[in-house]
Amino acid sequence: MLESLGVTVWFSEKDVGLGVPLMRAIDKGLANSRIGLVLVTPALLRRLPAEGIADRELSALLARDQLIPVVHNTTYEALREVSPLLGSRSGLNTAEEPMASVAAKLAELVAIV
Repeated sequence: MLESLGVTVWFSEKDVGLGVPLMRAIDKGLANSRIGLVLVTPALLRRLPAEGIADRELSALLARDQLIPVVHNTTYEALREVSPLLGSRSGLNTAEEPMASVAAKLAELVAIV
């Protein structure tokens, strides 16, 4: 949806080719991004305590000023239990507005940053 609104999106699952060192590719992607978006799903909440790649990405994103959580199929309360720092950031919730509206707000933000 963001790409259809003219936003350039870097997403490790689509932009890191086979045989490419994943952590270095993620590092480069983060370095070249103006805004960090975290889609907070039940799967992410399960992965973060394991301190794997998702935890490292989140740590890098939390160090930045422009980090927006988007809660999807879970709650901010559940997020705060796993990551109080991320849960304290203002963000968006797909339970409160449709994904198309969330994407439009994010595209608008990217245009002004």
